[in-house]
Amino acid sequence: MASSSLSSRRSSGSSWTPQQNKLFEQALTWYDKDTPDRWQNVARAVGGGKSAEEVKQHYDLLLEDLETGQVPIPNYHGNANERIKGTGYANHIPMGSS
Repeated sequence: MASSSLSSRRSSGSSWTPQQNKLFEQALTWYDKDTPDRWQNVARAVGGGKSAEEVKQHYDLLLEDLETGQVPIPNYHGNANERIKGTGYANHIPMGSS
């Protein structure tokens, strides 16, 4: 998944396990930008004591990595791909850039 390299690439902030990254990405498909208390909900879904601030920072790092080509854009299928659209996660990346 896209954020799997974040924990190894970034020395600042808390560390993220591969399982937490997977839960983070899933939570982004469940809680879009219009969800009240989005980052609190994502933090709760990730678990491991992550705060809303930590998951928001992790999201910002993921966007930066996607935009600069540090990690590939994930290829979501079906409903997950549709739910992630509009969250800002996929919309920050120009289509056709891989």
